[in-house]
Amino acid sequence: MNTRPIFNHPIRAHHESRFGSQREFVLPQPARTVESNTLFRGEREIGIEHHGALYRLKITRQGKLILNK
Repeated sequence: MNTRPIFNHPIRAHHESRFGSQREFVLPQPARTVESNTLFRGEREIGIEHHGALYRLKITRQGKLILNK
């Protein structure tokens, strides 16, 4: 499986509080990163078996990912 090393750059996200102000925070880095095209290999949906349950990871028409059990 092709994986990319994670370099020392934080993943930044923005959160808007209920009072309307925005705060930036840093998310923890994942253990490894895998390109979606490596997982899907040209398909739009794959199955993931996890602890005996089957999950479906799909690419939507808008290009987003959705995971269903």
